[in-house]
Amino acid sequence: MLPTPSTSHVDVNLVYEPAEDSFLFLDTLSSAAESLFLKERFGQDPELRNRDGQNPSPLVVEVGVGSGVVLGFLTAHARRILGRNDVLSLGVDVNWSACQASTETVRLACRAASNGSHESASFFASLNADLTSIIRPGTVDVLICNPPYVPTAEVPRALENCTDEDNHNPFGEEANLISLSYAGGMDGMEVTNRLLEQLPSALNPKRGVAYILLCEQNRPKEVVQRIRQWGAGWTVDVVGRSGKHGGWEKLQILRICRGGQPVSRARELEEK
Repeated sequence: MLPTPSTSHVDVNLVYEPAEDSFLFLDTLSSAAESLFLKERFGQDPELRNRDGQNPSPLVVEVGVGSGVVLGFLTAHARRILGRNDVLSLGVDVNWSACQASTETVRLACRAASNGSHESASFFASLNADLTSIIRPGTVDVLICNPPYVPTAEVPRALENCTDEDNHNPFGEEANLISLSYAGGMDGMEVTNRLLEQLPSALNPKRGVAYILLCEQNRPKEVVQRIRQWGAGWTVDVVGRSGKHGGWEKLQILRICRGGQPVSRARELEEK
């Protein structure tokens, strides 16, 4: 079992504390089945090179990086999970405190995993931005997102876009920062819907893959059906599930990618 990055330095009053959804990501990405998928897709085997003989270093981006526990885990154990360590990782978050915290989390995780074994990827930075707005189109090879998925009356606005009149949170700035990490608006899908709209342009057109977490109240069956309508070049698979079976705590991770298996395991959703 690969070690979980330390987040003891994270101020949980300002940044989302790692919880069941975070650990579901760690378990999913490091599972034998998913690691095999990623190694086959991004490994350095000569047979996996493109027609130009190139197998470019992958770019891994976590949107909504939060504490950095997921990005730190994947960056620190890149060789184990992706089959190579010439990987560049990047975090993005609308919460500046999360950018600072995740930078330290990834740094500590990579240092702990080093021990001369060259397991880790190269971490670039955690940048303060909204979703994929700062990402060059078509460059993301692996996108990870644990979005704000809890159904709420509205989605809080990022503080830099708020006026005193706009910010109705009675608990002030700290509560607003935390609510950015979980409040998903109608059906918990307002932020996720925006991200889904951006995926086709953000992902690498040949090998891009995204991992997105949903809860039961996000109506995952409808999400799957919508993605299938993107066209024949896309596949969607359920690659991770939580052990709980009630309410919004029933979590699952979708893998959305160009190419891949012709028959999607997401059909499991229709049978449950």
